[in-house]
Amino acid sequence: MAQDIEPGPDQRVVDWLLGTDPAIRWQVLRDLVDAREAEWRGERERVETEGWGAELLSYQDADGQWAGGAFIPGGFSWERFRNEGQPWTATCWALTELRDLGLDPGSEAARRTVRLIGENSRWNHDGQPYWEGEVEECINGRTVAQGAYFGVDVAPIVERLLSEQMADGGWNCERERGSVRSSFDSTLNVLEGLLEYEQAAPGDDRIAGARAAGEEYLLERRLMYRLSSGELVDPEHLQPVYPPRWQYTVVRALDYFRAAARHAGAAPDPRLHDAVEALRAKRREDGTWAVERRHRGAAWISYGEVGEPSPWLTLQALRILGWWEVG
Repeated sequence: MAQDIEPGPDQRVVDWLLGTDPAIRWQVLRDLVDAREAEWRGERERVETEGWGAELLSYQDADGQWAGGAFIPGGFSWERFRNEGQPWTATCWALTELRDLGLDPGSEAARRTVRLIGENSRWNHDGQPYWEGEVEECINGRTVAQGAYFGVDVAPIVERLLSEQMADGGWNCERERGSVRSSFDSTLNVLEGLLEYEQAAPGDDRIAGARAAGEEYLLERRLMYRLSSGELVDPEHLQPVYPPRWQYTVVRALDYFRAAARHAGAAPDPRLHDAVEALRAKRREDGTWAVERRHRGAAWISYGEVGEPSPWLTLQALRILGWWEVG
């Protein structure tokens, strides 16, 4: 149950986070306790060999993929997809998780993975090479984020995304099926990719402009509401979940805006207020945030059960609130 408690990270919560996984610890050291860079970088190196990072890497196929496929596992039928739910075990989902975990792009495992995926992985859509992307904005946004993070040249995918921005400022992977309005999900997927790319390869004003327009699409709606009626877009957006997969959540959007503002050296936009308060209201009496739902479908790793305190969500929420409160 949410509770009114003092703002900021409780030391007991920080200690709990530091007792979890290297992927959590290095980000706590960097983002919450302002540790020396050498300290958090040393902890980050352990992601490759310990905890969730090492476990996820252990499931990798000899050809560099996961589950024998790019978007869905090899041999996985659409009938199973409908009956069992979307599987989260294929290559694109594993790479997104490794980026979240903070696997060092310079590590041996990361370099090997990037090379083998480039050689062997093909998109289910039409057999396109993995690092060339495919046709959906959501998928291409995530691929740009992965490629930019792991040091792959994904400029052609970026060019495609820039050409697909809609008149209202956002993106929608239903565009090719006739949609003329952006979606929260697609827009956030693309924004995350463009920010990662801009951080890796700064200097292209077109990317900054595209991000600004996409951000404005979400900010006009205060991250939660319909522009037409002011009603909440989707109650699920307020339910904390990790991993979010392709879906939009308020905590995921706020963490993006935190990262984007830090990249630009900008203050938080006041239109984020309602979203921040919605996040704050989810804080439990013990100072943590809990997973409120799970995505249907197979996954390699469970990062927390529904109703239990989540290290991931607590880390994200505390760094969002810390950023917001400092201004």
